[in-house]
Amino acid sequence: MRHSILDLAPVPEGQDTATAIANTVDLARHAERLGYHRFWLAEHHNMPGIASAATSVLIGHVADATSTIRVGAGGIMLPNHSPLTIAEQFGTLATIHPGRIDLGLGRAPGGDMAVARALRVTREAAERFPESVMELQSYLGPAQPQAAVRAHPGEGTNVPIWILGSSLFGAQLAAHLGLPYAFASHFAPDALMDALAIYRRDFRPSAQLERPYAMVAVNAFAAETDEEAMRLRTTMQLAFARLRTGRPGKLPAPVDDIDAEIGAGIRQGVDQALRVSVTGTKSTIRDQFARIIEATEPDELILTGQIHDHAARLRSFEIASEALSELGTQAAA
Repeated sequence: MRHSILDLAPVPEGQDTATAIANTVDLARHAERLGYHRFWLAEHHNMPGIASAATSVLIGHVADATSTIRVGAGGIMLPNHSPLTIAEQFGTLATIHPGRIDLGLGRAPGGDMAVARALRVTREAAERFPESVMELQSYLGPAQPQAAVRAHPGEGTNVPIWILGSSLFGAQLAAHLGLPYAFASHFAPDALMDALAIYRRDFRPSAQLERPYAMVAVNAFAAETDEEAMRLRTTMQLAFARLRTGRPGKLPAPVDDIDAEIGAGIRQGVDQALRVSVTGTKSTIRDQFARIIEATEPDELILTGQIHDHAARLRSFEIASEALSELGTQAAA
């Protein structure tokens, strides 16, 4: 089974955006060497701890620095943009890097209401999401010589479009349009099983895809000991707690006692949201991966891991890849 990486170009405390972007490029190269299938970046705005706001620009930078791994958006928040603009951006990327660019689409604003106002996004833009997806498909699909507006570059590139979501709406839309579907179970897992069931039940084959293809997102925190992996995880717990309480910032350093930092009650709520995670040594996370795979039967896993120390983040993804490869070998046997 394929495994991939979702990155937000995190900006750790004590570091700057330039370092964060350099670390993202380094991680992408590392992922390519390890055999990860794709490397996705996500659109977020007004967050000092995330450097992937100009997502298509960063995708191009990462694609320039790699040679075989697929690079794409996980995702572009389509209501923030006109479909033509995204078609031209990703058509350009696909022209420069043929066969390597993915376009995952979400309908959230990628920020709060102040961000939505700054981006000039209206409520109607989110409501028109299905129509905007289909308009975008038309720009990236076969040439339509009689069309009043055409995407140059873009037309004929057939950039693979994915629908992203954390609710039943995205599953229904992906099934209706016959598109691959990625579920954001790494931070909003409540509807995961229902969404997968609806997507698979209602899927209609399309020119892009003959059968359902579902991707499940998993947080991964791996290290040489279970204790160190648990400590690495506290960075994500802290960051998520601060975001939920309206205090987003740079990616915090890990702590020895997470309850002392955020309180046991808040930690329990955070852990509930982050429950689709693997944490521990290679053998520990291999068993955790196996349970997730058995429960969800994904076509692909996409791993993410908000880890403060870059070297520890590289090692975590390396251990995770080894664990998944061992699972694949066992399944083949």
